Amino acid sequence: MINLLSYFCLGVGLVFWFWGTVSLLSSRSVLFKLHHLSVSDTLGSIAIIFGLLLRRPTEFPLLLLAILSLVLWNTMLGYVLAYCSSSDSNDGGQIDG
Repeated sequence: MINLLSYFCLGVGLVFWFWGTVSLLSSRSVLFKLHHLSVSDTLGSIAIIFGLLLRRPTEFPLLLLAILSLVLWNTMLGYVLAYCSSSDSNDGGQIDG
């Protein structure tokens, strides 16, 4: 039963990865594409790591650290992308200060 649930989580993770990649082919804005890709990649990666956790419960601390790193870094990088894209285009991307 655990193996079946593990395979299910791995499959869901791969579906999220491909779902985010397919959205790159749409004709929407670049920011929408990046947001969609980052969210789906984060969810897919978490599902895959959870599937691996079910197969290797002895590696719990390492896999939990991987999940927390994914959540924190992907969120932070999403805000950085949004900030950089919202700055004026004629200042060369420089931060005032």
